[in-house]
This record gives sequence, C-alpha cells and structure tokens, in this order.
Amino acid sequence: MSRKKISIISGISLVAIIITGLIFSSYSALNSETDPGNPTAEQNKQIRQEVTPPPIPEMLTFAGEPVPLDNFDVRESLDRELLVNTYFHSQTLLFMKLAPRYFHIIEPILKENNIPDDFKYLALAESGFNPKAISPAGAVGLWQFLEHTARDYGLEVNNEVDERYNIEKSTVAACAYLHESYEKYGNWTTVAASYNAGRRGIDREIERQKETHYYNLLLNPETSRYVFRILGLKTIMENPEDYGFYYKRKDLYPIIPTKEVEVDTSVENFSDFAQEHGTNYKILKYFNPWLRDTTLVNPEGKTYEIIIPKGKYRSY
Repeated sequence: MSRKKISIISGISLVAIIITGLIFSSYSALNSETDPGNPTAEQNKQIRQEVTPPPIPEMLTFAGEPVPLDNFDVRESLDRELLVNTYFHSQTLLFMKLAPRYFHIIEPILKENNIPDDFKYLALAESGFNPKAISPAGAVGLWQFLEHTARDYGLEVNNEVDERYNIEKSTVAACAYLHESYEKYGNWTTVAASYNAGRRGIDREIERQKETHYYNLLLNPETSRYVFRILGLKTIMENPEDYGFYYKRKDLYPIIPTKEVEVDTSVENFSDFAQEHGTNYKILKYFNPWLRDTTLVNPEGKTYEIIIPKGKYRSY
C-alpha cells in the first residue's frame, strides 16, 4: 500500500475518533441530569460534606467570669479551639460518650468543695477522661498530679497504692489546690491557667508583664491555649447540635452501678479477691487503677475502699 493511501486512511480514522468523542460527550451532557451514576456539579456540591466555621457564642463565661470576646486575640484563640475540637469528630464524640461516667463522680465533689462546676472541663482537658493517663513529665491520673505535689495534698503514692489514679481522692486533692490558687489570684480563670503553668510560672509572668489576668498575659504556647481549650470543650459539649454532633441517650456509655468494699488487711492476690466478689481482675483494675500491684501488704492496717460493680460481672 502506498504512503498516500496510508495517510488518507489515518486521516479518516482520526476524524472518526473525533466525531465519536463529540457524540459521546453530547450524549453524556444530555443524560447527566437523569443519570444517578453521573451527578451534576450541583449534585456533587450536595454530596460533598460542608465544612463551615463553627459558631462563636455571643457571650461566654468560665466559672461565672465573662470571657472578653470583644478582644480580637481572645475571640480568635477561642475560634481555634472550636475549630480543632469540632472537626476532630472521633475524639470529641468519644468525650461526649464518656462524660456521664466521669462527670457524675467529679461534679458532686466540686460542689461539696465550693469549686465552680466548669472545672470538670479542666479535668477533661488534662487527661481526656483517662484515669490512667501519664504525661511525659510524669504527671498521672485524671487531674495529672506530679508525685511530690500529690503527696503535698495528702495522696498516697508508693509501689502498691498510687492515689493519683483514684478519681475521687485526686478530685478532692485538686479542689484543695484550686482553692489555694484562688486565694492567691482572686479569679478562677487565672487559677485554671496556673494549673497548667504552675503558680511559679504565672507569678513570674505577672511580675514581668505587670498584668494580673490570664487574658492579658503573654504565656508559653501550651498555657496560652489551655483555658481556650477548656472553653472550647465546654461550649461544644454543652451545645453539641450547634457544632454538628447528634446522639441519643442510648449512645452514651452508661454509668455502671458499683459498691465499695472496705479492706483494712493485706490482700494476697487480687485475682482471687476479684473472683470472690463476683468479678475478674480486669474489671477490678478498671474501677481501681490506683491499686498498682497484684497484692496489698498494707503493713499499717489502713482502710481502703475498693470499688466493685454491683451484681455478677463475669462474661464467661
């Protein structure tokens, strides 16, 4: 076949391909509105998840103290934490599921010790509702106590018993610490900041900057975000639907009925102890993470209250 004929055939083939493509494109365009497998641009827009800025409340307080949202830096700092916690769906939803289980323990203790209820969100910001949380600095438990601070506030810390992991006792100790801070600073917002930075850290910045309130202080990056993280969590968890979180009561983790068993002697084996009380070692440790060993020598004959779920709690 001559080169001329090949060239003509190639040209005809190219034209045929172009025409076929145009016909197919026109057909697709005509049928896109009715073809569910080929959504229009408008349909695509509806299918995509909308990502919008979370609402910033008109007014907000912490422990009864107003948050100065008219200050641009305060407003933008709050906005950052609302963004982070609104769109960290899994973590924030988990916090909501866990909240009843921990708040029902923390709230009455705060009230009994005259600490504002909002400080329950400080415990959440500290540990993420993990009573066994350990920080890189060695702070432990729901309220993240360092060992020497825990002992200063009456918590027992040794190889067998570490009451930093005891929710009730560590909450009482935290209340004592917070009261001392309030006597020093006179406002709960700065008290909350001092829980993160330490009183010495806050005192140093107050002296250097000649300012006395958290919202007017330039602090280290962690403490600068700290109170706003608490405020963000409080705002979202108290108004979940405003931030796109929808759940039913049955979705929340239930409060497990428990009883207290007093022990003032040694315990040779907590696995045996658990089974004698209708549970197992795993569940015993879940409710009593402050028991740090498999045994309890208890040479001084102290009385400890060990929490046991009511009724039989053995799956197999």
